[in-house]
Amino acid sequence: MRTPSRRIARLLTGATYALLGLDALRSPGGRVDTAGPLLDTLRGVVPLPEDDELLVRANGGVQAAAGAALALGVLPRPAALALVGSMIPTTLAGHAFWAVEDPAARRMQQVQFLKNLAMIGGLIQVALDRGD
Repeated sequence: MRTPSRRIARLLTGATYALLGLDALRSPGGRVDTAGPLLDTLRGVVPLPEDDELLVRANGGVQAAAGAALALGVLPRPAALALVGSMIPTTLAGHAFWAVEDPAARRMQQVQFLKNLAMIGGLIQVALDRGD
């Protein structure tokens, strides 16, 4: 049986990803330049399209769709796994604190990196949850 706390947790978590993903899908903006170095590195291992904007938008689309599914309780475990898969490159590209020279900026990126790791941990918890 679904507990109200599980529904609320999924709604809050999923809605966040849905909204942020929709924003990236609609207006990738600076995310494209930020993702570029990681995408270039990945292309040496994985055949990816050369269009960085398309990849950023696709990642946003995954986050929007999987976030909405999680929020609505539709296939929450696969939705959480899709979000984990999306958050790994997002975190590596967006918060590469080890590459930042300025100590204050490095610290801020490290905080964001660790926050994303916590979010990934929460998603893994949802993916492993069999308590429906």
